[in-house]
Amino acid sequence: MKILIKILGGLAALIALLVVVAFFLPRQYRIERSLVFDAKPEQILAPCADLREWRAWGVWYQRDPELKPTYSNPPTGVGSWCSWQSKNEGNGKMTISSLAPTKIVYALEFPDFNMKSTGTMEVRPEGEKFRLFWSDEGDLGMNPMNRWFGLFLDKLIGRDFEDGLKNLKKIVDKK
Repeated sequence: MKILIKILGGLAALIALLVVVAFFLPRQYRIERSLVFDAKPEQILAPCADLREWRAWGVWYQRDPELKPTYSNPPTGVGSWCSWQSKNEGNGKMTISSLAPTKIVYALEFPDFNMKSTGTMEVRPEGEKFRLFWSDEGDLGMNPMNRWFGLFLDKLIGRDFEDGLKNLKKIVDKK
């Protein structure tokens, strides 16, 4: 019985330590990837500004063909949104909050995780070409589990951004 009490006490101490350490982990996160395109900014951002077009290049749609999107009418412009339901990718909603010739800003909501973030797609000149920077940033809040999860976000989402940019480049470069 004493061994069981020691094991439970050690486990409780470990959990308490993990919770305390979590509050020293970063509360904010930022993920960013970029890729150079042989196209003009309006050609690069056009398939990003029309939320229906994300289906052609977004990796989440490729990973879950059963993903069910719902779009605002119209699906473009400030205030337009796309919400989705997916058993594999989770449920969420994206709303365009700002639209400029070289920049799109959108809000992401993931109700299952009680998380929100801000995404940005910005085109900047790079010599004769243009580089698209795609980022996502947010606040992980005070939840210790979210803070630990934040340590892995760059690896989890960063690869999706890289693959999505490559898919988008294939579409844009064809035009």
